[in-house]
Amino acid sequence: MFDTSHLHPMIVHFPIALLIVGFLSEVVGLFLKKEFFTKAAFYLLILGTLGVVAAYITGDIAGDGVSETGQLKNALETHEHAAQLTLWLMAGAAIVRIALVWMKKFEGVFKYAAFVLFLAGVLSVARTGYYGGELVYKHAAGVQVNSGANQGTIEQEKDDDKDDDED
Repeated sequence: MFDTSHLHPMIVHFPIALLIVGFLSEVVGLFLKKEFFTKAAFYLLILGTLGVVAAYITGDIAGDGVSETGQLKNALETHEHAAQLTLWLMAGAAIVRIALVWMKKFEGVFKYAAFVLFLAGVLSVARTGYYGGELVYKHAAGVQVNSGANQGTIEQEKDDDKDDDED
């Protein structure tokens, strides 16, 4: 049976990539004044924000499967709070950007305000990703370990390989 807690790590990398590339496209569009990059940033912002919503929902599901004790509890709560902030910032950035484009006001001070909001959202995405990485690599959250009796260490396997090579 499929474990729904696996959805989060499968989905989470898409909004990260879409939003970072979208923001970089926005920067290029601002400096080169090329509409192609500005439009690309707009669509990547929308797709990335939808991805943030999906990552948030699947992260909430994945978090239900983690036993929260000690340092893991603190790390999980930190990641959850960062994810909530990211969700609100990116939703706000997307809504503001859509409204400005729809009202044909994406210029001047409004354009730079939307840029700053997008920047804040992307920085929040990076922060949330950092805390998510800590959950996995520092606290082993969601990591399943095979506790079988025949499980050896990497060093033992290397020694076995050396012995096979000598024969």
